[in-house]
Amino acid sequence: MAARLKVFSWSDGFHAYTVAASSRPKALAAWGSEQDLFQTGLAHEITEGPDVDAALKSPGEVIKRGEAVDIGEAAPLRRRPDAAARKAEVKLAALKADLEALDARHAEEQADLTERRKALDTEAAVLDAAQAKARAALLAKIKAARAKT
Repeated sequence: MAARLKVFSWSDGFHAYTVAASSRPKALAAWGSEQDLFQTGLAHEITEGPDVDAALKSPGEVIKRGEAVDIGEAAPLRRRPDAAARKAEVKLAALKADLEALDARHAEEQADLTERRKALDTEAAVLDAAQAKARAALLAKIKAARAKT
């Protein structure tokens, strides 16, 4: 059973930030806050007002409404990627580059092995031809020796 959504809000004096979440910690995470805004009294649960419906329509998304700036305009907050997300993107890009380098190195090594196999096949063919020629000569000598006996 899904947790019941509650609507939480806090204000910096210029904008009100509202989010529908199942708990206070999830609201704090949506706001990107590292301090407990509920403990300081800056954030609280709301049940009515202009932002409640907007928040309930898109749970987990922060709704930003102007109070002293852009008064009355309410819109989803466009958050900048946090440091952890940027770090993860950089790490992912580095891992993809490592994977491409690994694949390129493998392709080069496979090409080198293919060339070496061709050289060994040529050498084996030369040895087989020499063996066949020497064998034929010895068989001829054996046949000649038997004919004399």
